[in-house]
Amino acid sequence: MAAAADVGPAPRMPGLSPSRANDFLQCPLLFRYRVVDRLPEPASPAAARGTLVHAVLEHLFDLPAPERTLDAARAALPERWAQVQQEDPRCLDLHADDAERAAFLAEAERLLTTWFTLEDPTRLEPRARELRVEHDLEDGPRLRGVVDRVDVAPNGWVRVVDYKTGRSPRAGFESSALFQMRFYAYVVWRTRGVLPKRLQLTYLGDGVVVSHEPTEAEMHTLEARVRSIWAGIEDTARSGDWRPRPSRLCDWCAFRDRCPSFGGTPPEVPEGAVERAIGVTPAG
Repeated sequence: MAAAADVGPAPRMPGLSPSRANDFLQCPLLFRYRVVDRLPEPASPAAARGTLVHAVLEHLFDLPAPERTLDAARAALPERWAQVQQEDPRCLDLHADDAERAAFLAEAERLLTTWFTLEDPTRLEPRARELRVEHDLEDGPRLRGVVDRVDVAPNGWVRVVDYKTGRSPRAGFESSALFQMRFYAYVVWRTRGVLPKRLQLTYLGDGVVVSHEPTEAEMHTLEARVRSIWAGIEDTARSGDWRPRPSRLCDWCAFRDRCPSFGGTPPEVPEGAVERAIGVTPAG
């Protein structure tokens, strides 16, 4: 029997979130930079605003139901923004002056105002907020994500809610958002044994609510889709062929200066990074 000192820690199980799955489908090189190299990215106003709005909504449900008002949400903005900046120092330099900061907070307030036209927090008692969910897929990665809100009706029906601070997608472009929600529904189903009755996407940018009732057949299709994506990730990791996939989304990419499609040169993959992130060894 091996001595206890000879037994090292078990290798960390590779993980996959819906966002990273979409990254791979969008551009394998983007996936590599975010998951394998773990390159830092500057804070963006849109992402920071989304984090702020989520923080205010989470705080709102800490209050007694009668106090969950728009005024309370407005009042929480400065303090929650300071908290976001403390947790993510990249946000400290996001605004050049007080005018930019004021405009940023005003837009966050507009999004919160829209939310109050869509839902009444005084009549909601979420079962969970910012819920971290995980499920180990047999012969696959650990599926994980964060669910904004879980509501449970008196009859036991479960609703999974996700807040989006952008605008709703145009017709034909909903697949990415629905993939994310089905992904969360699948993990909730596997970990809790209950298939959510409703998936709700709340778009605060234009006040659109998209609802969907998932089925078990969809969950099996989702699992097959995730397995296919993960197989593609493993094959790419083994070959080292993290080729870029140029699209209009490149305009918002933080890694253009490292992308061959724009004259850049990708850095060498850090030693052992592929094994740690994906759990496979590159060929050669």
